[in-house]
Amino acid sequence: MINPKPEAKVVITKNGPFLVTGAIPLSEQTIVAGSGGESEAWREGKSFPARASYALCRCGRSKSKPFCDGTHTQVKFDGTETASRRPYTEQAQVMQGPGHALSDAETLCAFARFCDPNGQVWNQVEQTDDPKVARNLVRQVNACPSGRLVAWDRATGKALEEPLPVSIGVVQDPAQDVSGPLWLRGGIPMIAADGFAYEVRNRMTVCRCGASKNKPFCDGTHARVKFRDST
Repeated sequence: MINPKPEAKVVITKNGPFLVTGAIPLSEQTIVAGSGGESEAWREGKSFPARASYALCRCGRSKSKPFCDGTHTQVKFDGTETASRRPYTEQAQVMQGPGHALSDAETLCAFARFCDPNGQVWNQVEQTDDPKVARNLVRQVNACPSGRLVAWDRATGKALEEPLPVSIGVVQDPAQDVSGPLWLRGGIPMIAADGFAYEVRNRMTVCRCGASKNKPFCDGTHARVKFRDST
């Protein structure tokens, strides 16, 4: 299900931007909320002009967001990567239900809140012998941009991952009146500033507000600091 372009890659620079190569499409991805403010769906917004390579702001201070304008050097941005480098399955806790299992690596949470509707996915997994509940669980889990949550078919042991296009989303969250992280989709390889290759995953969110305590990944801090861009 993960089929990245061979040349597609994101390289993290030391205390600097994300360097993107491989002509990866970049577009806004907006969280659509229901009447009660719950996250319901994604809406694709404007696409940015196609480029073979580009640099995306990681400090949150660029005046040309989502792109880097060099401000990180002026503000002396500390982009030290502190996130665990263990594979997802070693970080996640697993809940078993009658039909499906749910794995959860809480430190990867990007506060997109697709886990909350219909009584929350952690409660739903216990009722996955009900086809409607199971469908809601899988849909909501796959909408989680960070990949914190993964649904598994207990009969086959396979992850119920919907394939995503190789692309990067610039997340907007109107319900919280904030701009969210960068959403790496479709299995884009990401290389640390020291050359370490992070596990390739179908869904990942990386910090662009500069305030995450789990860099390079988003930890939801953008909501607390009310990060806004000008895209």
